Amino acid sequence: MTDFPSQPASRIPLWVKWLYTGFVAIMVPYYLRCYGPTNFLYYCDIAVLMTIVALWREDSLWASMPAVGLLIPQTLWMVDFLGGLFHLHVVGLTAYMFTPTIPLFTRGLSLFHFWLPLLLVWIIWRLGYDRRAFMAWTALAWILMLVCYFLMPGPPAPPDNPNLPVNIDYVYGMSDTEPQTWMPPLAYLGLLMAGLPICIFLPTHLVLRRVFRESDIRSQPQLH
Repeated sequence: MTDFPSQPASRIPLWVKWLYTGFVAIMVPYYLRCYGPTNFLYYCDIAVLMTIVALWREDSLWASMPAVGLLIPQTLWMVDFLGGLFHLHVVGLTAYMFTPTIPLFTRGLSLFHFWLPLLLVWIIWRLGYDRRAFMAWTALAWILMLVCYFLMPGPPAPPDNPNLPVNIDYVYGMSDTEPQTWMPPLAYLGLLMAGLPICIFLPTHLVLRRVFRESDIRSQPQLH
């Protein structure tokens, strides 16, 4: 009798994969209809798509990369949202979540900014942290910044299409109504490309590397 090698046990419960897939199946077509495909050049929306790959492939790199890029900014989003519940916005990132003119369904979908960082941390806890994530996410972020600066529109959005994504990934400044004017545009872009890896990505990478065990890269599908 031939003994077949046993399949390794799944480290991510199937119900988690399907539940998240259901969310993505609702969010993606809705965002495409409301905002268009360029909306998925935002880091947070890229993270949504990478996470579904991480869950189904059980590949830590696909979870570690967005975690490196988003844990600090999304934690700030979480704090601002919790403060907004008591009318105490910290930086105003989530003011739109309390705007009655925005459909409740749209605001409900946007709550992924709150729970997705927690899900990414849980995935890394299950799969381990992939130390390649810092360099991989930095490279991806640089490509996105260049694409958004040279090919995507700057602020403000046109009056006939107010939902058009502009100033994607803040390559023109921190406002969606007007570009920054305190330094030359290309100098600002260069500062952003240098500052994010140094101030956001690297500290997050060092913390994740210290807190979580290292993933077994040899047992994971390779990112091509």
